Amino acid sequence: MDVGLKFPKGKTKKKRISHPASILGSRKGRCYLCGRYAQTEEHHIFGGPNRTLSEQYGLKVDLCLECHQFGAHAVHKDQAVMDELHRLGQEAFESQIGSREQFRKIFGRNWL
Repeated sequence: MDVGLKFPKGKTKKKRISHPASILGSRKGRCYLCGRYAQTEEHHIFGGPNRTLSEQYGLKVDLCLECHQFGAHAVHKDQAVMDELHRLGQEAFESQIGSREQFRKIFGRNWL
């Protein structure tokens, strides 16, 4: 009898992290910028290296495809729209979470 049989290890499941909802009042299925009811995508206001922080603090909005990626004034194409979302995100953070100094320490910049 061969006692050296090895059974494959079972796959471990990744723990799912519960992410907070948007603190800006955004809802899935309705565009935060234009108000249109349509298919939406989640946009993290402070992306790049701050994406996980944006997720953690609820600094995200749902945008229709036009306002998010494809339109002339889509947030990923128009710096003015992106800056406006940065301002709105910082205002929401300061009114609901912490001070301007805390925001600057976390995100590295002041947009107001």
